[in-house]
Amino acid sequence: MRVLIVEDEERLAQNLQKGIQRLAGFAVDVARDGAEGLHLALASDYDAVILDLMLPEMSGQKVLSSLRAANSRVPVIVLTAVDDKKSVVELLNAGADDYLAKPFDFGELIARLKAVIRRRQGHATPILTTGDLQLDINARSVTRGGKSVDLTPMEYRVLEYLMMRTGAVVSKTELLEHLYDYNWEKFSNVLEVFVSGLRRKIDRGGVPKLIHTVRGHGYVIRLPRT
Repeated sequence: MRVLIVEDEERLAQNLQKGIQRLAGFAVDVARDGAEGLHLALASDYDAVILDLMLPEMSGQKVLSSLRAANSRVPVIVLTAVDDKKSVVELLNAGADDYLAKPFDFGELIARLKAVIRRRQGHATPILTTGDLQLDINARSVTRGGKSVDLTPMEYRVLEYLMMRTGAVVSKTELLEHLYDYNWEKFSNVLEVFVSGLRRKIDRGGVPKLIHTVRGHGYVIRLPRT
């Protein structure tokens, strides 16, 4: 997953970036003002945006309204110093998916971030299932046939994204854009290595095979067509 943080306070932005990378395993880009944040959010297909309200160049409220006016459906969590009911209602009516009042608990932010991403992909619970393959988003654990599958961090991230899109063909470019930050192009030659590793661990001895290559289009996780 790939997240954009729009926050002008340097220390908070760095702490958010490092914490989300470490605790959630997401790729993270940072914008330091509202204008840059809006540009990045419209230029790339982020899985979520964490948006401060008090920003230079363009307010967070304006960024949010501009995103929705452009028909962007990216989930947005707003960080605000204001926690009165009227302001919250205004934020939600403007298109925010969730909000957190400062100061906030970092664990709660991670939980809310995972929840808005999950809901965008149509998953009601943190347990993703395809056949006898299960992935627990909160625990970051994977089992097949009830047996634990030990994955590297990047193998897990590839599998998590594919399972979020179960049944849909995901192109190599889409995968790279959601797994890495804006430097994703330089990692294009290693994706096949991670998919190959997943196949060895997920599909070896597994019946049926779940990870499929759609030649010329990308990868898909699904049960075989009958």
